[in-house]
Amino acid sequence: MATTLTIREVRTHPVVAPLAKPVRTASGAVLEAPLVLIDLVTAEGVTGRSYVFAYQAAALKALDELVRAVGATLAGQPAVPYEIERALRARFTLLGGPRNLSAFALAGLDMAVWDAVAVSRGLPLAELLGGKRKPVPGYASFGMLPPGEAAAESARSAEDGFRAVKVKIGWPTLKEDLAVVRAARKSLPESAALLVDFNQSLTVAEAKRRGRALEGEGVGWIEEPLRCDDFEGHAQVAAALEIPIQMGENFAGPFEMQRALAARACDYVMPDVQQIGGVTGWMRAAALAQAYGVECSSHLFVEVSAHLLAVTPTSHYLEHLDIAGSLLAEPLRPVRGMFEAPDRPGTGLAWNMQAVERYRAK
Repeated sequence: MATTLTIREVRTHPVVAPLAKPVRTASGAVLEAPLVLIDLVTAEGVTGRSYVFAYQAAALKALDELVRAVGATLAGQPAVPYEIERALRARFTLLGGPRNLSAFALAGLDMAVWDAVAVSRGLPLAELLGGKRKPVPGYASFGMLPPGEAAAESARSAEDGFRAVKVKIGWPTLKEDLAVVRAARKSLPESAALLVDFNQSLTVAEAKRRGRALEGEGVGWIEEPLRCDDFEGHAQVAAALEIPIQMGENFAGPFEMQRALAARACDYVMPDVQQIGGVTGWMRAAALAQAYGVECSSHLFVEVSAHLLAVTPTSHYLEHLDIAGSLLAEPLRPVRGMFEAPDRPGTGLAWNMQAVERYRAK
């Protein structure tokens, strides 16, 4: 294979993928997964693949067009990830930097470039990044469930080998939250972690009140009790509670993560590879987590996260919430609650084109 690849074109497949179960949160529900699948084709015949998540079907067309438009500017350029990332971010500086859909597009292209380079070298992404593949513990992630369902899903996850389970709370009353937490905790072995996620639904005062009520209930972390960009408020909650505070899925790049860590807004971090800036952004975020001595988990994107957590010094948990498995030729599956990136070049992504056509957005 060539030492340096040259990008020829970027192709996309906008799809609306089914979810095995709807994900209901205190801030809204995700009933399906609108995704843009990305093929970054090089002149040497190597294709790098990735996908990005539009969250809402109404944003899918715009995200697809943005990926293709930005991708078109890469034609003829060498596939050198850091150089491409620097150039694209500079291009978006006058727009306040890459955020929201523009950030998603740039991250998707970044992931695809890294995948192409790894494929061309015949290396799994983790090895290209200087590490090695290894099993990473996952946690089973669920939406808002009533107590009986929370107990059943937690028990089933423990039987499948998961060492941690996350349930979303933020019900109208604290009494309802406690009922869910107690039901889930009772169904898990003592050694398993129970994690909870409020999905930005509380005020500072209510977060302190509910957080104190959860102390003694065997909760391993409280995730995003407040608006995701309220670092000062999160710092107040973190200082008031014994339970660790988790946040990070909405960090808009490594600099925002650095602000949160400097503000002591959280005890753990969980960057999302799409929000944090692709593989390039993740590596910077992982270095920050190491520098601050904070455990680092992932959010969504199980396929690339399995590679990235394997090379993250403070690696913690991989979130098992599969949004693209129905579209893949070989989905990544847990083994006794552990995830190991496949021994294939790149991230291991390959589309099941029959499924892609079936779920292609109209």
